[in-house]
Amino acid sequence: MKKVLLVLLVTFLGVNVFAQANTSAKVIHLDEDSFKQKVFDFENSKDWNFKGDKPVIVDFYATWCGPCRRVAPILEELQKEYGDALQIYKVDTDKSPKVSAAFGIRSIPSLLFIPTKGKPTMAQGALPKETFIKAIKDVLEISHPE
Repeated sequence: MKKVLLVLLVTFLGVNVFAQANTSAKVIHLDEDSFKQKVFDFENSKDWNFKGDKPVIVDFYATWCGPCRRVAPILEELQKEYGDALQIYKVDTDKSPKVSAAFGIRSIPSLLFIPTKGKPTMAQGALPKETFIKAIKDVLEISHPE
């Protein structure tokens, strides 16, 4: 009986540690300076030069935007599900107009999918979670964790 309890406890702790490690990644809000440091220095480079070391989704949003508010919890879920395999950033278009202008953002939400190698891909609108998962697989080449 003690062995069974010990096995169950070890199994529970192992699953709990894995779950906590997988949810440690957080959606990060960027301003113009942090965007230039972590993603792309759009003011000093004409050619795309991604500064990150893992695939990224950038959510261009505004606090007053209803569709943006619908996408936000989906992005939080995805960040938790994918953990450190992916980083999701948010850029407030009202607070960072230079970043928005550099990417030609005219409607929100706009989402920039950035693979570690190659050019980024832009999508617009309040996408459902299934579409995000497909884009993460197809554009960022990350399989959904099971």
